Formats: sequence, structure tokens, C-alpha cells
Amino acid sequence: MDATQWLARLAAELGTEDALPDEGAVRDLLDLTREVAHGVERVAGPLSTFLVGVAVGRGADLAAATEAASALLDEPAPAPAPTSDGAN
Repeated sequence: MDATQWLARLAAELGTEDALPDEGAVRDLLDLTREVAHGVERVAGPLSTFLVGVAVGRGADLAAATEAASALLDEPAPAPAPTSDGAN
């Protein structure tokens, strides 16, 4: 079974056949997953893609959501919050 067959089978099981991504969307989602996995940590990749999917399910545009997620990788990480003793 290849990825296309798997996604079609999963979509049928979940009742989401109308939401199957086209080739461009697949490429964008896989690129995002890879970028986050390498730029943050591995487990963050698929979980970030999940959150993009939730946003799209709530009405966000897929391209805009993936671009927003990718843009976060270019921003500096926030400084850690100080602990109660004032140390980081």
C-alpha cells in the first residue's frame, strides 16, 4: 500500500473523503513536518501538522496556515520564564 492508497483508506474510515489533500497540499504539509522536526524537535513535526489541520478544519486556509507555522521557525524562541528563585 502506498501513501495515496493509505490516505484514501483512512479518509473513507473517518468520513473525510472530501478533505483529501491534493499533491500541492501534500508537498506543503510534508515540507512543514520536516522543517519543524529539524528546527524544533522530531516529535513537534507531526503534531504541528495536526494543529495546522485543526486550523483548516476551523476555516483557515491551508496555505496560510502552513506559511504561518513555517514563519514561526524563523522567529527567535522566547526566553525561558524565570523560576521562583530568579534563576532561569
